[in-house]
Amino acid sequence: MHSAMQFRWTAMVATTVAFMVATTVALMLAAAPPMQAQVAVGISVNFAPPELPVYEQPVCPGDGYIWTPGYWAWDPEFGDYYWVPGTWVLAPEPGYLWTPAYWGWSGSAFVFYPGYWGPRVGFYGGINYGFGYFGHGYEGGRWEGGHFYYNRTVKNINVTNIHNVYSTTVVNRNETRVSFNGGKGGINARPTSEEQAAARERHVGAVATQQQQINAARADRSLRASENHGKPPIAATSRAGAFSGAGVAAARSGGNYSPPENRGGKGGGHEASSPSETAPSRPAYVHPNDLPKVNRSEQPPNSGNAKADQKYQQQVNKMYQKQEQEHQQLQKQQDQEHAKATQKHATAVQHQQMEQRHQQQTQQMEQRHTQQQQKMERQAPQPKAQPSHGGETRH
Repeated sequence: MHSAMQFRWTAMVATTVAFMVATTVALMLAAAPPMQAQVAVGISVNFAPPELPVYEQPVCPGDGYIWTPGYWAWDPEFGDYYWVPGTWVLAPEPGYLWTPAYWGWSGSAFVFYPGYWGPRVGFYGGINYGFGYFGHGYEGGRWEGGHFYYNRTVKNINVTNIHNVYSTTVVNRNETRVSFNGGKGGINARPTSEEQAAARERHVGAVATQQQQINAARADRSLRASENHGKPPIAATSRAGAFSGAGVAAARSGGNYSPPENRGGKGGGHEASSPSETAPSRPAYVHPNDLPKVNRSEQPPNSGNAKADQKYQQQVNKMYQKQEQEHQQLQKQQDQEHAKATQKHATAVQHQQMEQRHQQQTQQMEQRHTQQQQKMERQAPQPKAQPSHGGETRH
């Protein structure tokens, strides 16, 4: 008991310190000249992510979709990396390209730099994600006249359905599968002047379908590095959030990764002390529209008191109607803030801060609604007690 409590305390302190260090790094990078195209968020880890797995790219589902490569993300709840499968995504607007996320060594920890959409591809650590993302720039396609044209030599395109294609041979001289920049064993790459200029251009964070892919990956235990050892069974998908059926590709190589002991979180190589510690972590929803639909019954309870049942159901319907109004109001407010940020050409830092604020607002609303629903359930009419039949004793 004492050792378990001590481990939890150590993990909690380590997580707090790591967050403070990461936040300090983020503020320093935000204030400094833009040497890198992304700004670090409050995520830092003291050991490197696994190597990138090798996988086949699923066929493009339709015209206008752009490939976003898979990457290792971090789940502080379990102290574990997890794989976010690569997938095809529609750009938020014509002319925008995706700059992938990456991990970079800060001198004391591995810091996460999220991806973003923008007019040009910025710096992504020199990481070779494949399929056109070979370390610098993007060789998988280009925008022309409001239409995206695909390079057939590096993309899995069905030319029967997609006709805006071209063929340009690309020599990939960077064959490494290392997934981080800097530090011992990392990619030794620095941003070019063009990539630094891209960092100062208007950016848009991950779209809703990408957040859906992240949430689904984080909730899937098989995608944790400690479970798949660097060889995720779902390495890429044709569509975001579709983790089964046609269009799902498993990793062809990997499996040599072993996480360090006592890494923190609820994993850490230690047995969980309660069943709740083995449950998947709760997805982090950013916007109200990302929240799953509430599964509720439209039928009143059957307590035997029809009048009380009907009154209770009216109260339930009124509660959910009010919650849906709050849901729509918050989504409208956040959409307006997104539009305003786009009009003012907000920086990547400002977009990231806005998204963090939106996530906090959404989580607070979700928590408040859950508490209201639980309180309402406790007020439900109870079935009438059945009269006991005395005079008979059973042995």
